[in-house]
Parts: sequence; structure tokens; C-alpha cells
Amino acid sequence: MSKEEQMLDELKKIREALEAKPAPPAAAPPKGLWNEFKDFLSKFKVVGLAIAFILGLYLGQVIQALVKDILMPIIGLALPGMGDLATLGVTVGNQIFGIGDFIAAVITFIIVALVVFILVKIAKKMNMLDM
Repeated sequence: MSKEEQMLDELKKIREALEAKPAPPAAAPPKGLWNEFKDFLSKFKVVGLAIAFILGLYLGQVIQALVKDILMPIIGLALPGMGDLATLGVTVGNQIFGIGDFIAAVITFIIVALVVFILVKIAKKMNMLDM
């Protein structure tokens, strides 16, 4: 074999090494209902979402109890005559408008929003969120 042929042979080997190899065939979707369900759960992170939803519900209940049982009595003490703010209402004709319940719901919402804001800030500092 001459030197030129050896060089051409080496160049062919280099070209073959540099050529893109065909992509491996895509993984076939899992077969069977159970496997498809597991794939769905892992792909869309459904379990994590469900856990976050459940924890959110209970966090809301804790904050609602905080507002109803601790903050509202403090507001009632601070504003004489208000007593139990939740029973505060206005009667117009035959209708009673439960303004106290509305005020309690607004205060609860503000506190929930504040707690969620603080939790998100803490999670960002701990690099737990990709925001």
C-alpha cells in the first residue's frame, strides 16, 4: 500500500468517525394502562402537585383559624363596641348584610397572601424555585 493510499484510508476513517451517527430510535411509549399511568404521573409531576394542593388547603385552614380565633378578638379589643367582628351586620329592610364575615374573609386573604409571599421568598433564597 502506498503512502497516498494509507493517507486516503486514514482520511476515510476520520470522516466516518466525524459523521453524525443516526439518533437512536425514540423510546416507544409504555404499553399497558398501569405503565401509561406511571409515565403520566412522572412526566407531569402530578403527585407533587397533589401534595402541594393538599398542604395548601391545610395551610389555609391554619391561617383561617389564626385570623378567626386570635386576630379577630384582638381587633375586637382594639375597637370598642365591635366585640365579635364576625357577627357584625347591617340590616336593610328584611335583609341582613354580614359585613363582619366579609371583613374577616378579607383579613384572612391578606394574611394568606402575605404568608405565601414569605414562603416564596424563602424558597427562592434556598434555590428551591426556578424563578
